[in-house]
Amino acid sequence: MSEAALGPLVIDVAGTTLSTSDRALLRQPGVGGVILFTRNFESRAQLAELTREIRRTRSNLPIMADYEGGRVQRFRDGFTVIPPMATLGRYYSDAPGEAVAAAADIGWLVASELAETGIDLPLAPVADLDYGQSSVIGHRAFSRDIDAVTALTKAFTRGLQTGGSLATAKHFPGHGWVAADSHAELPVDTRGVEALAADWQVFAALIDQGIASIMMAHVHYPEIDARPASLSPVWIQDILRQRLAFDGCVFCDDLSMGGAVAFGDVATRVHRALTAGCDFLPVCNDREAARAALAAVDDDLAIGRTRRQQFAERLERSRAGRVADDTRAERARALAHRLATT
Repeated sequence: MSEAALGPLVIDVAGTTLSTSDRALLRQPGVGGVILFTRNFESRAQLAELTREIRRTRSNLPIMADYEGGRVQRFRDGFTVIPPMATLGRYYSDAPGEAVAAAADIGWLVASELAETGIDLPLAPVADLDYGQSSVIGHRAFSRDIDAVTALTKAFTRGLQTGGSLATAKHFPGHGWVAADSHAELPVDTRGVEALAADWQVFAALIDQGIASIMMAHVHYPEIDARPASLSPVWIQDILRQRLAFDGCVFCDDLSMGGAVAFGDVATRVHRALTAGCDFLPVCNDREAARAALAAVDDDLAIGRTRRQQFAERLERSRAGRVADDTRAERARALAHRLATT
């Protein structure tokens, strides 16, 4: 298999430099991306060298980080502090046009600062609605108001792309209504399809705008399917791909999370996610699970291969189109500081 072919697994690395074990795993054909965490960061210079190490090991892997702003910002020292997206939602309620412009500028800034250290994707924005009861979404979401979330996620997505990155909207079809944290357990959303359709309106608008990727929720919606959305062909193939006409890449949420572990061992989860229609499968913070996942995908590498290749090509075009803009950077940093401190 050529290096150009990306496998479905997104894996992490152990520390601030690559170990021999890290390099061996990154070269496996089942790997299709790398995700970095706070433990991988000491400084901008160190982070840039780590991403260069990754590219020397395997040049075509997209490098990712959860980087939404607020409490989900993996790198701090030397980076602009990005406010929680809820601050943009409050701004929108007072000045919609200014807030939309601000969301675009902050998306651009996130992409630009990450690109300067070799990171391709922030795995953002959160497109969930904030119903005021989720223990894990909260101010990661822009707002409860559908119009506000739609306008702000679309603007943030445009900003990411002009900054040389791509957006990943999460968590389809919507994680904001349930109280439970899917990192620890499987939340259950008992609403019917009409109520759920209100949540996925935001994703539908982003699909119409041409968003590159969407991440599934580890949430069970029993009125729709017995499986969680992340492992459900009903949600991925029937609703997301057929009903909403999404043709980009589908990310599963991390298969090591508590919301997924009840559905079998790692090999079973990997098989279920792939056959349900996921293209990228993060398996994080568990090296033995990552090795088991690699063994499990040997016979299924072709699933999603064309979409992953198209995603990589689109990412390369976006990277190539990035243009430095000192004036915009100064404006966006001042805006982020103001929103983070009000």
